[in-house]
Amino acid sequence: MNSIKSIVTQLDLKPHPEGGYFKETYRSVGSIKAGSLDKSYNGERNYSTCIYFLLTSDNFSALHRIKQDEIWHFYDGSPIRLHIITEAGEHSEHIIGNDLSKGQVPQFVVSGGCWFAAEVVEKDTYSLVGCTVSPGFSFEDFELKSQKELTNIFPHLSNTIAKLTHH
Repeated sequence: MNSIKSIVTQLDLKPHPEGGYFKETYRSVGSIKAGSLDKSYNGERNYSTCIYFLLTSDNFSALHRIKQDEIWHFYDGSPIRLHIITEAGEHSEHIIGNDLSKGQVPQFVVSGGCWFAAEVVEKDTYSLVGCTVSPGFSFEDFELKSQKELTNIFPHLSNTIAKLTHH
């Protein structure tokens, strides 16, 4: 297994606001005009974007949401546990990895508008994944709330929220 430092260096990854490291690897040249997108979008968006995303077992990707669907692709390291909270407050967990015999999936789609977070399954390691977003990602579509704000919305999930938010 590669070292975390070597992956960060080789892939030129930078810290991500929700936790972990990332680098945008693709942003389509073409874009969807604002009038063709639903009214929740402000302005146009590229057709699609893609990033590398590295998460370590010392960190987690905090609960956040975007308007778009996001496809997660597993590349290397430990499987990743993806937590999803629907707008109706239903919590589910999905393991993204390459051991199909254990029920892991190498690719998973998070529906736009859902809150989601990720953590590395195994201790003292990392998960290297890719995330593809369509329409393309814009930080205007990114929402990160505090533990208190999310607990007010989903009080029945207070333990999960406490584990997956930054205070």
